[in-house]
Amino acid sequence: MLMGNCLLLFLWCLLDKSFVSPLHSSSQSRMGKEQHRNLMAHRKHGMMGVHRVKRGWVWNQFFVLEEYMGSDPQYVGKLHSDLDKGDSMVKYTLSGEGVGSIFTIEPSTGDIHALRSLDREEKPYYTLRAQAVDVLTGRPLEPESEFIIKVQDINDNEPRFLEGPYSATVPEMSPVGTYVTQITATDADDPTYGNSARIVYSILHGQPYFSVDPKTGIIRVALPNMDREVKEMYQVVIQAKDMGGQLGGLAGTTTINITLRDVNDNPPRFSKSIFHLRVPESSPVGSSVGRVKAHDLDSGKNAEVEYSIVPGDGGSMFDIYSNKNTQEGTVILKKHLDYETRKAYTFKVEASNAALDHRFLHLGPFKDTATVKVNVLDVEEPPVFSRLSYSMETYEDTPVGIIVGAVTAEDLDVGNSPVRYWRKDSENCFDIDPVEGTLSVSEALDRERNTEHNVTVVATKVNNPLLSSKVTVTIKVLDVNEFPPELAFVYETFVCENAKVGQVIQIISATDRDMPAVEHRFYFKSPSQTRNRNFTIRDYGNNTAGVVTRRVGFRRLEQSMYLVPVVVEDGGYPIRSSTGTVSVRVCTCDTDGSLFSCNAEAVFFPMGLSTGALMAILLCIVILLVMVVLYMGLRKHKKKDTLMSSKEDIRDNVIHYDDEGGGEEDTQAFDIGTLRNPKGIKETAQLQKIRSEDEPNQASVCMPNEDSEDIRAYIHHCLLENSTPPYDSLVTYAYEGEGSVAASLSSIESWVLEPKEEYRNLCDWGPRFKTLAGIFKEHEWLNMTAP
Repeated sequence: MLMGNCLLLFLWCLLDKSFVSPLHSSSQSRMGKEQHRNLMAHRKHGMMGVHRVKRGWVWNQFFVLEEYMGSDPQYVGKLHSDLDKGDSMVKYTLSGEGVGSIFTIEPSTGDIHALRSLDREEKPYYTLRAQAVDVLTGRPLEPESEFIIKVQDINDNEPRFLEGPYSATVPEMSPVGTYVTQITATDADDPTYGNSARIVYSILHGQPYFSVDPKTGIIRVALPNMDREVKEMYQVVIQAKDMGGQLGGLAGTTTINITLRDVNDNPPRFSKSIFHLRVPESSPVGSSVGRVKAHDLDSGKNAEVEYSIVPGDGGSMFDIYSNKNTQEGTVILKKHLDYETRKAYTFKVEASNAALDHRFLHLGPFKDTATVKVNVLDVEEPPVFSRLSYSMETYEDTPVGIIVGAVTAEDLDVGNSPVRYWRKDSENCFDIDPVEGTLSVSEALDRERNTEHNVTVVATKVNNPLLSSKVTVTIKVLDVNEFPPELAFVYETFVCENAKVGQVIQIISATDRDMPAVEHRFYFKSPSQTRNRNFTIRDYGNNTAGVVTRRVGFRRLEQSMYLVPVVVEDGGYPIRSSTGTVSVRVCTCDTDGSLFSCNAEAVFFPMGLSTGALMAILLCIVILLVMVVLYMGLRKHKKKDTLMSSKEDIRDNVIHYDDEGGGEEDTQAFDIGTLRNPKGIKETAQLQKIRSEDEPNQASVCMPNEDSEDIRAYIHHCLLENSTPPYDSLVTYAYEGEGSVAASLSSIESWVLEPKEEYRNLCDWGPRFKTLAGIFKEHEWLNMTAP
């Protein structure tokens, strides 16, 4: 304690000297500065016209202590210029952050003071600008200069945990040194100045379970084998102290709630070794018998228990279901119980963990077993029939009162009460003996009306009639052969007059109203008492037979109809039979055996055709013949159409003269077809050109000319342009005969020559102008010979 007081007294003296010394130093420095100012003024007046005066700002590094609590303004520092002679002719000004509100300056002396207390955590430094000016002229004596006033830190902020309180988990049974979590405290003081922000961590509460690293704040496990089942939650208090943990430092604390996380280090254990359960013998399969439970000190999945029945004598009657929510094992009935057969069952149940942790298997087996004893409770039950259902048979002609069969039921309880029977449904064909349980016929049975009867028999106890059980008895009525077989149809067929011996003329079959147990069997034959020389019956053995001829040739004129008797027998007992008749008509047939002539009824009924169908077929044939005749007549009518039926040459009133040569006697001058087809102009021109080549003597009257080729091309071009007749009127001369040697004189294909034209080359125009060329040739010759 004494040492601590001495240390505090020493620190106070140091601080006191630091506050007093600036006042003395300032007065001493003021005297030195005045001497220096006189020296600088002398240099200034001596060298006014030669050199620029060097700037002479003089000050120390400015600091201001934060959280100053004095009554007077805190002295910061002093500004001084070399040009200041001490005659108050220099004025100092200050500008920048906080000037006027926080900082002020004495204009004549340059002393700077802080007007109020400052907080470094709020603002660590201030930037200001100083200026020295002439008092008289107001002109700057020195360039404006910038300086910084720094707020000097003191330890006025304790460490803080911004996110506390904290929570963390760590597995139980963790070894020493296992990482738990890390916490960090912050200090608002300046970390670069002194030890104000140097933090040291320590643990105040939570030992000896956990420890903390003093520099990093990491919390680790400090005690081995910490068991969650003993203690699950721990609260740890951590302290953070600045000044490196030294005396006088500020401190802050926080709380960490550490939970031990469960691991599977505990096996399941049954609370008792034997479980006693009881179950009534009437319990249905799948019902619950009881529950067993093994406790596991672990939690979550580590506490899940799976139950199983150890194979043994009594375990086959039961099963067990594991409930994940309650961690119980439910014993379920697997088979029906019978108190009279077995009254108790014993088996073992095993409980084990589903998820194992191999790190703790050395602790022992993670399972446990217990014995389950199930006692079956006796329940008074209704009588039990010897079968689940009964099936009986009887013939339909069974007399009334005959016993068909019997049912049996007994009481399996210890009392073994007598049993009584009665019929539940309204079936009136059978009676039941209440003591013996025998069923007898009470009414005549008819299989054709009802082939099967279902009788419900109820058995009750004498000492407890409310307990009853029932069973269904099915009685099948067997058929008695009481109806004879009959032919399936009324058969009507025919036989040809030229039939041969052994020819099958009809296939027959039969039906029976009796219902056979498996299948009907019919037999066909001719009556034995009469001998038929014409026809016989041939049995094929498949419930069909054929009517077969026995002689050659039948005459319709002698006998047109035969009635053939057929005897049909069944295979029942007793055998029943009947005689049917097949009608056979005699008809005329061709050599191939096809029907040729017969009565319509006799002919077509065997073929499946009626008279109406025959008339319809004949009507269709007549209609087809009429259609063929009309079609042939139309084809002949189309062949007689005129040549004007062509659709290629329809025009509106065109008069077409197609040929211009030949005259009356020229029978080969043109083709009459060209009067209808404009395309015939070229064909006629080619034909005339060929004919002109065959008559060289006629061409001798023409004198060739050098311009004949041009004239021929010009005429040919003009003829082509006028080859299409006008569309005003169409007159076709299709049947005018032959013999005209002049051919066509139409102005469409004729040309008028000017008098001054040269006619010597008319022969080049073609055979149509050869006569005209001769006339002009003669006329020209006469003109040349005339005087």
